[in-house]
Amino acid sequence: MSIQENIIYEVRGRIAIITLNRPDKANACNISMLKLIHEKLVEADKHEKVKCIIIKSVGQRFFSAGYDLKEIQGAPEKAVKVTEWGRKVNETILLMKKPVITQVQGIAVGFGVLLILASDLRIFADRPKDELYIQLPELSISAFPQTGATLLPLLAFGLSYAKQLLFTADRVSVEQLKNINFPTRVFPLDQIDAETLNFAKKIVKYQTEFIFFTKSMLTIMNKVYIKSCLDLEDECGKAAYATEKKSMKELDDFIKNLHQKYP
Repeated sequence: MSIQENIIYEVRGRIAIITLNRPDKANACNISMLKLIHEKLVEADKHEKVKCIIIKSVGQRFFSAGYDLKEIQGAPEKAVKVTEWGRKVNETILLMKKPVITQVQGIAVGFGVLLILASDLRIFADRPKDELYIQLPELSISAFPQTGATLLPLLAFGLSYAKQLLFTADRVSVEQLKNINFPTRVFPLDQIDAETLNFAKKIVKYQTEFIFFTKSMLTIMNKVYIKSCLDLEDECGKAAYATEKKSMKELDDFIKNLHQKYP
């Protein structure tokens, strides 16, 4: 399957749909796919008729297993590119003017979760925990939490639960997410495609300026904070992956400097 086929882009009326199409790799994203997702987000945001964007994936088992870690193993330059483009995708979703709906039919891990958290609205399939959960395993697999992995859980869930997700790598079920009012809607698996589209069609009936200005106002209120948090992740990530390890005193001084730099 070619890279172009790994990301399917279509426009239906006033709705743009971006589909992850790599089921043989659990819809894990490599660098080329991240670039294409970003490209299609920008294209949809500029499209004269599009008023809303849906992000979804094929297959029933996985929404997305995150980044394609095999691609970056032993290749630091590729890891840098994954970080660069992963941030661009999530930052674009957060800051673009058009609302993004993510349709989640299966397991989401790592970057797959970040796509869901960055989105404005989330539609989940009603499935048991062994068939659908979200998980942020970064710390448990020695991957530094970047590209929004600290910011996005904080925005979505608050400080306490963000810490719980990151430090425990717990698998969180749809039922647990419902208990904290995270899903926008929950539908049976066999109805999720049709119901997500129907939901998006209701959104695009709103006056265009009302849709775009509402998201943009909320974004502008938080824009400086969002960019600052992503910069902080990048700075800490570079230090965490540095070849020369820091002493406890050096780590303490580094963190004190961060407190002053990011008030």
